Amino acid sequence: MVQHGVTRVTTGGRVGEDIFAVFEAAKGFMPADEGRALHAAAVEAAATTGLPLLEIGTYCGRSTLLLADAARAAGTVVVTVDHHRGSEEQQPGQEFEDEDLADPEFPGRMDTLPHFRRTLAKAGLEEYVVAVVGRSPQAASALDGGGGGRFGLVFIDGGHTDEHANADYESWVPQLAAGGLLAIHDVFPDPAEGGQAPYRIWRRALATGGFAEVSACRSLRVLRRTGATGA
Repeated sequence: MVQHGVTRVTTGGRVGEDIFAVFEAAKGFMPADEGRALHAAAVEAAATTGLPLLEIGTYCGRSTLLLADAARAAGTVVVTVDHHRGSEEQQPGQEFEDEDLADPEFPGRMDTLPHFRRTLAKAGLEEYVVAVVGRSPQAASALDGGGGGRFGLVFIDGGHTDEHANADYESWVPQLAAGGLLAIHDVFPDPAEGGQAPYRIWRRALATGGFAEVSACRSLRVLRRTGATGA
């Protein structure tokens, strides 16, 4: 049910809280204001293109909920890609390690997939999500289908090394439709605030001349594809 632009989701057989409350209750790192900005971009992209949405970097599904809600409203789906073994900074002994995400069968390894599935199930949004479990470049190669323009929105929120960020950009941006939106998370112009790889791919996109910036909310940047990207 939609009231004043806010979707209410069914959780456990009853009408639950609005999608933003469900988002804030889920495990993850994206702040609420950036989440609302991402949701707005996803709603626009899904409604105007009618195409599936794409997320690189699923983690436990916090931002996936917002993309799935937008996809649901437009009658499409979100494809979300992750190997579910955690990024560099989430590994044992690193800054963002979470012992709750340890794989009980493989000590020293993470497994976010069960947590992601529970997040979607609690929100009642499973049918609007296609989960691809694997590494981003291999998944892109398998799903390319020989042509571009397959997604109305590409949201890059995967690994934060230059190697991984550039691979995500090169693998998926060519599949973004003309007029579609490219969203990049954790863009920090100041190195003191965070890693620079997402910032560099944001700059890379603008330098192609094929993108125009639409909005910025803290570390979330949204650009529209206006022409060839030269990715």
